[in-house]
Amino acid sequence: MSDAPVATGQAAVDQLLEVLDLAQTGEMAFRGMSPPVGPQRVYGGQVAGQALVAAGRTVDPERAVHSLHGYFVRPGDPAEPIEYQVENVRDGRSFSVRRSVALQHDEPIFFMSASFQRQEEGLDHHAPLPPDVPGPDDVPTMADRLARYPERLGIWGQIPRPIDVRYVGEPGWVRPGDRPAEPHQRVWMRIDGKLPDDPLLHACALTYASDLTLLDSVLSVHGEVWGPGGVVGASLDHALWFHRSFRADEWFLYDCWSPSASGARGLATGRMFTTEGRHIASAVQEGLLRRVGG
Repeated sequence: MSDAPVATGQAAVDQLLEVLDLAQTGEMAFRGMSPPVGPQRVYGGQVAGQALVAAGRTVDPERAVHSLHGYFVRPGDPAEPIEYQVENVRDGRSFSVRRSVALQHDEPIFFMSASFQRQEEGLDHHAPLPPDVPGPDDVPTMADRLARYPERLGIWGQIPRPIDVRYVGEPGWVRPGDRPAEPHQRVWMRIDGKLPDDPLLHACALTYASDLTLLDSVLSVHGEVWGPGGVVGASLDHALWFHRSFRADEWFLYDCWSPSASGARGLATGRMFTTEGRHIASAVQEGLLRRVGG
């Protein structure tokens, strides 16, 4: 294990921006890289965020992404480049639709459809921010929580942390038995530095963040944890809807819960709210969940 300090703050954000800055290799083709230090499989939020970068770069900037739907079909190898091929499904008067496929060794590891819309006015309503949730300054920082569980860190104690994550309740990586069963998992998040003003980049950063804690809400219902003595899992699919403008480098509450789990699969859904209570995005994900020994 390296003795070098883990990158946090703007240094980690700058590394994330490099990961999201794809090289264009053809009219509808792009190449992405993974961070030099990371987990054994490519993080799902990374490949989804990069796939959205690729799709978005082929669309009129006046059209903002409003939804994406993706499937994880093979584990990605972080040591190998990821090739992204984009298909122009349709450019209509109001909407543009793209299909973005991530490939390694000429095989798809992830594919996604994304829809983009020109700005329009219409009906406007949303559910309120959950009541009585402490603010981000009133819950422990990630560093505070990690200090209690050094043996649970593994690779996560070595990789850059571009997202400031603050759990309202207990996270899923505590020791078995340390997590009470809770129907919701609520986490404050923000990109831990300054992002450029490009709305597509903020959508890609939010996509990157959306995969980080969502599936953990399935475990929260049962008071279960990840890793030895708990559960291992993998994302199967991921959907995200963008409702209102936002900045991913400002605090948002990720309010997640699980309506169902069966057949070694768990369904998780989440809503994202700004500190002012604006509902900015919604996510749904199904994941594979299997018990492991201690």
